[in-house]
Amino acid sequence: MKLDENNPIPLHVQLTNILEKQILDGLYKEKIPSERELMDMYDVSRSTVREAVSTLVQEGILEKRHGRGTFVSNKPVQEWLKMSSFTEATKNLEIKLLECKKTPAPEHLKHIPDYENECYYIERLRLKDQIPVAIERHFYPITLGEQLINYDLTQTILYDTLESHLKIKFWESEQIVSCEPPSDDDAENLEISNQMYLLTTERMMYNPDGDLIEYYKGLFRPDMYSIHMKMTRKSNIY
Repeated sequence: MKLDENNPIPLHVQLTNILEKQILDGLYKEKIPSERELMDMYDVSRSTVREAVSTLVQEGILEKRHGRGTFVSNKPVQEWLKMSSFTEATKNLEIKLLECKKTPAPEHLKHIPDYENECYYIERLRLKDQIPVAIERHFYPITLGEQLINYDLTQTILYDTLESHLKIKFWESEQIVSCEPPSDDDAENLEISNQMYLLTTERMMYNPDGDLIEYYKGLFRPDMYSIHMKMTRKSNIY
């Protein structure tokens, strides 16, 4: 199996994503293939394999055991959840751009540097087989938003663009999952009754310096979307 060398996403990032999906799908439950085996499987260099594995070790998904190899980590579930999990789950869906503009920052962000006055707002509708599934709202600092609009926002995976092209490093996030009734506009865009409650996620994404890179809010149709979490207990908690 070869990685896509024509893809703008670096090879080590492609390999990281493949390995992580295989782990979360249960393909590897204990030890993963050796460096040499991964090099042969994906026709890549040793440095590409090492960078991909190192990323998963840093994220707590893998752990190295001296003299034995690299194993799937049995860490608590909160260390398994990817910061971009909800967007990753919708990355293969169609995208319709609803809004892209400068706007006053939400009130609860106005005390945060780069969000005191205006911010950049991107709103997109996600569809599966032409059926609306979710509305995603992204708020960015003005300078970052002005860079993002240079890309095709009906095709772009925002987190891939931020990391691979704009060299933004995501380090930490806070996420809240809840539910709420839709506004009339949201109900119309999602083609649902305004009596149907939506699954909602709110997320604050930070870089290593603690700067807020993105405030995100996703509105998901509960009849078209669900959350799947796989939890493993590391040790006896009783």
